[in-house]
Amino acid sequence: MTYQHAAGLLVPGDDMASMIAVSHRRSEQFGLTPDSRPDFGPMSGTDLSYLVEQNRLLYSHAVPAMETLYQQIANTHNMVLLTDAQGVIVHSLGDADFLEKANRVALTPGVAWSEESKGTNAIGTAIAERAPTTVHADQHFLSSNHFLTCSAAPITDHRGNVVGVLDVSGDRRSFHKHTMALVRMSALMIENQMFAATFENAITLHFHTRPEFIGTLMEGIASFSPGGRFLAANRNGLFQLGLSFPALQAHTFSSLFGLPVSALYDHYRTAAPGLLDLCMHNGVRVRARAELRLTNGVHVLTGAFDDVPHAALPQTSAKTATRRLSGLRYLNTGDPQLEQVIEKVNRVLGRDVPIMIMGETGTGKELLAQAIHNDSPRAQGPFVAVNCASIPETLIESELFGYEDGAFTGARKKGAIGKILQANGGTLFLDEIGDMPYALQARLLRVLQERMVTPLGSGKSIPVNVEVICATNHNLRRRIAEGLFREDLYYRLNGLVVKLPPLRERTDLEIVVRKILSAETESGGTHTISDEVLRLFKRHKWPGNFRQLTNLLRTAAIMAGDDDEICLRHMPDDFLDDIAESPDAAPATAPAAHQMIAAGANLGEMELAAILKSLEANGGNVSATARALGVSRNTIYRKLPHLKASS
Repeated sequence: MTYQHAAGLLVPGDDMASMIAVSHRRSEQFGLTPDSRPDFGPMSGTDLSYLVEQNRLLYSHAVPAMETLYQQIANTHNMVLLTDAQGVIVHSLGDADFLEKANRVALTPGVAWSEESKGTNAIGTAIAERAPTTVHADQHFLSSNHFLTCSAAPITDHRGNVVGVLDVSGDRRSFHKHTMALVRMSALMIENQMFAATFENAITLHFHTRPEFIGTLMEGIASFSPGGRFLAANRNGLFQLGLSFPALQAHTFSSLFGLPVSALYDHYRTAAPGLLDLCMHNGVRVRARAELRLTNGVHVLTGAFDDVPHAALPQTSAKTATRRLSGLRYLNTGDPQLEQVIEKVNRVLGRDVPIMIMGETGTGKELLAQAIHNDSPRAQGPFVAVNCASIPETLIESELFGYEDGAFTGARKKGAIGKILQANGGTLFLDEIGDMPYALQARLLRVLQERMVTPLGSGKSIPVNVEVICATNHNLRRRIAEGLFREDLYYRLNGLVVKLPPLRERTDLEIVVRKILSAETESGGTHTISDEVLRLFKRHKWPGNFRQLTNLLRTAAIMAGDDDEICLRHMPDDFLDDIAESPDAAPATAPAAHQMIAAGANLGEMELAAILKSLEANGGNVSATARALGVSRNTIYRKLPHLKASS
């Protein structure tokens, strides 16, 4: 029997062949034939920006892992791809010598690679089978894809739902049996990072039967509320606990690991706490370490916080972290419109005047709200943000006001405090307030007027002291006229109304770009933007505002690598397409963009010529050449793709 690598494990080759055969039958049922001409047309740049925004959590954690994976397979005629849960490519990195072939089969952002669209392929089949998949050469259903070899692994959330796919696709002649192991490990890394970002306000336990595996991709991770209620576990955590996610929801830290939460806190009050020695519910002994994750950082457990709500937990370190870059002065970067907003806000700080922030999506409304909180007398208290548009209508009431034990079917044992009480003594930020269900608006108004909260299922009202900041991209007066927003609540919330300008109207774009690069680049923002790119930035309409600009700069900085300057060749194609397709752009926009691309290509040729000349002068010594040109060895290798193989 032959074996093939999948998910880093040995899987019988016969099973893999059977999976491919089943996928081929599905492809036929979708009405495809091997000679079908697939649609390789990508979505528009605006739609792609929206797709990236929809998958922001996945994208932000996957891109660094993709860059690391790409460095491991560079110069092997391969590309690294990230897709959403439907198989639409969200981001890609690739070898220059493979890009031409890749473009012929549209391995580019915005193209769908589901089985319905492309037949049997690693991405679509991994989604359909919910398992790591390698599809090699003529195993692809469509003949046009037979020159490819592809290895893909699904990326799942803490509930086991597929949220995306990580894939390496390349020339069939470059197939390597270890590629799938690299892809699978990278997917696990992304899952663990997404898990950590999802469960920040929780006790997080890292455990394994072998202590040397703690801190590696093999460790189990489980999160619990400060009172010990089970929240979630990663893939390896579920495996080690031996229970399904629904079954684990009835458990606590104590029932799973045989130790009261209070004893866990006691352990970390000692001078030099070592690894915990725990016995799981199934009798298996594990070693573990625990962390208390707060919204703005990770802190080792230091006190007995059992059954204490998040608002009462120590906030000093978290506050210090956020105040570094979220004060109002930090936001004032020279734009006259924003300067007026900040001036108005400064006049009402600490005067119990509710603030309403208007502006398009992505203009930085939450960042302004956080800055207001950090500069206010309430800065020592909690800042609690609630997105009224992202919480299902059936849950928003319990999220805001909290509930008692047994208040409704599925309610947590011991109940839960709501966001309003969590913000007690601090600031409550209600984002997208215009999308709050009409029936709830009366309850919110009563809370704001009476300063009392009554949790669901409780007859007891609890005093609350919060500063309220709201934000919306709706015209609330229009929604009042349409009967969608209460007029009395509107006048209760709009003590001071300020409007953030969209990015396209800002006059401080160059300063903003520098600040974003400095914040997003680990090295402290060493990249600069070329004049050509900055001119395109100033012409762009930026429908996604700062979110779009931040994602673009983050990706461009990764593509630039060791290059100090971000140039046009580092820009994604969809951005250039947006510039060319803009109805408000000058007629010469598209030709100008292509001329700049050509100029970039000419500059690239000059760089190559200089590198080759220096190599010849240094007898082919790459290190000496790098020193002579003032660049890194990696830059030399990247500029000359075939050099590494021949050196």
